[in-house]
Order: sequence, then C-alpha cells, then structure tokens
Amino acid sequence: MENIPGENPGINNEQKPEIIPAISPTAAAIFGLIAVFILYQFGGGILTLAIFGFDLKNADINALRLMQAAGQILFILLPALILTKFVYEDVTKIIRFKYPSLKEILIFLLGMAILIPLLQSFLYIQNFIIQKLAESAPFINNIKKFFDELDSMVEDTYVSLLTQNSPLEAVFIVFIVAVVPAVCEEVFFRGFVQSSFEYKLKPFLAGLVTATVFGLYHFNPYGLLGLIALGVYFSYATYKSNSIFVAAALHFINNFFAVFAFFVFGKEEFMESNSVDPENIGIYITSFIILLTFFSLFIFWVNNNYHKLSLKAPLDHGQEGADK
Repeated sequence: MENIPGENPGINNEQKPEIIPAISPTAAAIFGLIAVFILYQFGGGILTLAIFGFDLKNADINALRLMQAAGQILFILLPALILTKFVYEDVTKIIRFKYPSLKEILIFLLGMAILIPLLQSFLYIQNFIIQKLAESAPFINNIKKFFDELDSMVEDTYVSLLTQNSPLEAVFIVFIVAVVPAVCEEVFFRGFVQSSFEYKLKPFLAGLVTATVFGLYHFNPYGLLGLIALGVYFSYATYKSNSIFVAAALHFINNFFAVFAFFVFGKEEFMESNSVDPENIGIYITSFIILLTFFSLFIFWVNNNYHKLSLKAPLDHGQEGADK
C-alpha cells in the first residue's frame, strides 16, 4: 500500500502529527521514564545526603522542603523540557501549552468532585478485602506486613513535610506540595510522556500507560490504584482539552485538598491509608456504586457534549489567523 502524502508510517494516524520526532517516540518516552526515575530517586537522594548528611531528622525542615521542590524542578521538569526539545523541537505543541478557558477547567473540576470521594470509598473497600485475605492466607499477610512498613515510611515522610506552625509556613507547604508537583509532574507525565505514547498508541492506552507509571512513581502501595485512576483522569482531561494547564489545575486541587485535610484533621484522621472500617463496609460499597454511576454518566456527558461545552483558547491567536 502506498503511503498517503504527509503521513508518517508507524505513527498513530488518529493523531495526524505535524511534528516528526527525531527518534522513536515510544523509545523516547521509555528512556525519559527511566532517566527521570534514576535522576529523581537516586540523584535527588545523593544530593540531599551531600548537603544535609545522614542526620536528616535534625536537618532544617524548610531546607528539606526546598530540596524537595528543587529535586522536582531539576530532575523532573527540566529533563522533560530538554527531552521534548531534543526529540520534537516544538515544545509548545508536545507539552500542550495551550491556555484553556475557565469553562473547560470547571468542567473537569466537576469530575474531580465526584472522583475524589469515589476513590476514598474504593480505598476502604480495597483495604477491607486485603484484610480479609490476609486473615486467611499467611502469604498475603506477609505481603501486607511489607506494604504496611512501606506505607508507614511514606506517611512519616509526609507528616514531617506537612506539619506547620504558622500561616506563612502553611502557605509555603502548599507551594512545595501542591504547586510544584502539579507543574513539574504534569509537564513530564501528561506532557512529554503521554504525547510520546500517543504517536504509537490509541489515546486511552497512552493515557493508561502514563497513569500506571505515574502511580508507581509515588511508592504508595495502598494508594496505587487510586493514583492510577487519578492519572487516567488527568490524561483524559489533557487529551480532551489539549491543554497541560487543565491537568496541572486538577493535580493542584487534589494535592491542595489533601494538604488542607491534613491541616484540619491531622495524621490520625487523614494519613491512615491502610485503615479498615468493617462496621461501615456496606455504606462504603453503596457509596462506591452510586459515585461510580455518577462518574460514568459524567464521562459519557463530557464525551458527547465537550465540543459544545468547551471554548476556544482565548490566546490561540495563531490558529485564529489561520482560520481567517
């Protein structure tokens, strides 16, 4: 079969990309994921030890917070931009630096309002099932004990990171925990990685693969499936809006409310991600079914009406000029 002029063999024709990558987009995405993982987890760890030494418990917490932000910027955001420039040249289109309308952001925030309590209900159901399986199978119980230890380490890290003693410190924490990750992680995952996978994979599969790696990156055993679900929704919002700013806004809102909940309720009420409430499991199952139904209807509604609900990006002057 002859190639259609303007099309690139091997590339997902649904995307009809105008940008021809310098190397295989899939290889670029996989390389980026491995490189950023090594840089952020190991490079960031080595840099932290070089600056603060091994006695991290007595290190200045605000300095550690700044190091956390610096690690995200240096080892996630910067590599994402460099890789995008090297592989695709056009950073703006690949990362999807398109200003969305306020209406578009509000549409997906509505979905978040359903998804967050849905995932909370799922977490209780998941933990109830794990607890029952652990009680009947020693092998699963051993795995659960390992997950509990890993979960405890994650919780201890977040407790020290989120504990605040003044309003100014609270604002600083929100910036470090909500603003910086929303920008850095979304530019890398929903920007570079997802766009790269979309060259060869269907949009949903590209989003699912991206979301799965996004979930694994966070080392949260009990929250893994919830993080993947959030990642899929961020990918969906990015694809529908064609704007990285929508995913960044959703990511910020999710992290902000998590931080706010910690400020209000503290560790005992908020950080126990492996908690089980067997007495109210029926309520959680009912809540999960109802919220899942509402969320499914929401996605169906968006898929069928998004072209009516969304508005053109107000600053997309180049496209306006092309249309005239």
